[in-house]
Amino acid sequence: MFSVPVRYVEPVFRPPSEGQSLILPVTDGCSWNRCAFCEMYTAPQKAFRARDEAEVMETIRRCGERFGGEVKRVFLADGDATVLPTRRLLAVLDAIREHLPGVRRISSYCLPRNLRKKSQEEVNALAVAGLSMVYVGAESGDDAVLAAVNKGETFDSTRAALDKLGAAGIVRSVMILNGLGGQALSAQHADESARLMNATQPEYLSTLVVSFPLGEERFRVAFPGWAPLDRHGLFVELERFIGALALKRTVFRSDHASNWLPLKGTLGADKARLLGELRRAIETPAAAPLRPDWARGL
Repeated sequence: MFSVPVRYVEPVFRPPSEGQSLILPVTDGCSWNRCAFCEMYTAPQKAFRARDEAEVMETIRRCGERFGGEVKRVFLADGDATVLPTRRLLAVLDAIREHLPGVRRISSYCLPRNLRKKSQEEVNALAVAGLSMVYVGAESGDDAVLAAVNKGETFDSTRAALDKLGAAGIVRSVMILNGLGGQALSAQHADESARLMNATQPEYLSTLVVSFPLGEERFRVAFPGWAPLDRHGLFVELERFIGALALKRTVFRSDHASNWLPLKGTLGADKARLLGELRRAIETPAAAPLRPDWARGL
């Protein structure tokens, strides 16, 4: 992590793979911030706002003065930088290219809803200007699950956004939440999430286990009938999800700290191996390389 002349509003979040990136806030918080499962932007100081454009430009200029060509990756924070108007995003991307000439990858989180008002031509322009990768928290492909957790999205809205990004050549890293539908909706959560991935063929796919470090009360108010899956149930759901995937060249990761069983591979080349590892964990968990409880702290 670089020591940079940037005004950060704590806490700052970024994907694990952006650990060596310059974290450049262009917004604070999340413009939706109503997902019942999410604890990332609930602090009062993280109320959503777009950063002042002049401040962002000055920050980029000062980073350029300090680091020159040393910075190779930039992550546009906070929760959904793509909510900004295309004109403002293009100005940010142009400034990065001018002041940070060593940058080879610019990425951000992206809510599917952010792309509804952006035309394909606008998304194409963002790609040409340097936005090369986005992280999309799809969470589920099942409309009932999405409604229950107040995601504000549907199968169709998420698919439309992923298709728009894919058509522009922007790399898509998609996340699904294992266990989000609870016991009652587990099967359809797995099936519809797989259908969404098959329809969009993202370049990267990861699964995390739904968890609540700050407690479940807020989530249960929104989803009162939710009954959590135990470890066995999570493995069964994940096996069903992976088993239904028909992906061609998607890098798959299930190695976040929330996951009991770390899994890595490429789908579809490694599908049989991944399913085999899951089946062993289901049938003989004592012999599987599972994380101990203490290693799953978030």
